[in-house]
Amino acid sequence: MRAGRLVSMLLLLQQHGGMTAERLARELGVSVRTVYRDAEALAAAGIPIYGESGHAGGYRLLEGYRTKLTGLTEGEAEALALSGVPAAATDLGLQTELAALELKLSAAMPPAQRERAEEARRLFHLDVVGWFRRAEPVPFLALAANAAWERRRLEVRYSRWAEPKEIERELCPLGLVLKGGQWYLVATVESGPARMYKVTNLLAAKKTDRTFERPEDFDLAAWWTDQLDDFDARRYQGEALVRFSPEAVAKAPDNMDADTVAAIGEGTLDEEGWTVARIPIETHAHAAGELLRLGGLEVLEPESLRTLMRRLALEAAALHA
Repeated sequence: MRAGRLVSMLLLLQQHGGMTAERLARELGVSVRTVYRDAEALAAAGIPIYGESGHAGGYRLLEGYRTKLTGLTEGEAEALALSGVPAAATDLGLQTELAALELKLSAAMPPAQRERAEEARRLFHLDVVGWFRRAEPVPFLALAANAAWERRRLEVRYSRWAEPKEIERELCPLGLVLKGGQWYLVATVESGPARMYKVTNLLAAKKTDRTFERPEDFDLAAWWTDQLDDFDARRYQGEALVRFSPEAVAKAPDNMDADTVAAIGEGTLDEEGWTVARIPIETHAHAAGELLRLGGLEVLEPESLRTLMRRLALEAAALHA
């Protein structure tokens, strides 16, 4: 623990040129007295560190001194893949390792590149959670990730939509995917096919001592892409012919999926200036719920969806009579 802190202190001084004991204490999460002791330890180890008194004083390294002591720990190496997604690193409990990793990478850069990296940090920010949603707690995420790293089996209790609602499984975790702010565990049951499990639906989880062999030919990214393609192929169950008012057309990009918006864009204008388009739909119930969000529109086909829309509208009107 102390060795890692000494390296961090050395790299901070190398990066910033000089820092007060108070600032070092804040950066390292320790007391000022600990900073004093660490500075003495670095000096005793032959590091050319010296202190300056006064308001603008603090600790500095001898001019021109640069260390190449930037080797990564195992935790920092794990955090490397998440360096562009700090929220994901926090979910996985790797925020401390990510901070140390960024410090080491920054210290290894020439000054000009380090300045550009700092400017990029100020200009760009990635937020993986979708609009109108809050990040959900994922208490078993770090445990699942650790089991995947160590190739240990997981005993889980899982909540799902089908009956029975709660199931127990022993999973072989193959990896984790962050999609739209949601974490998914990709795992197999014994030698069965890989499946996805929403991490927020894990009601209980326990890492066992039993290991498993990860298939050498399993490519997590390729598997996930195949799942998305298959989902899209199965998602749409039919089509609907709909008249959209100009107001509904304007609202569509913020309320409908990309395929529906594209279909509306390919529609034709009728004599009243409304757009008539044939759009893909999932179930009738899902389509009705989505279309009602837009307001000014008329379903022309199929008649079953038109009837459902009329019934829902009448029910709403009766409630507001």
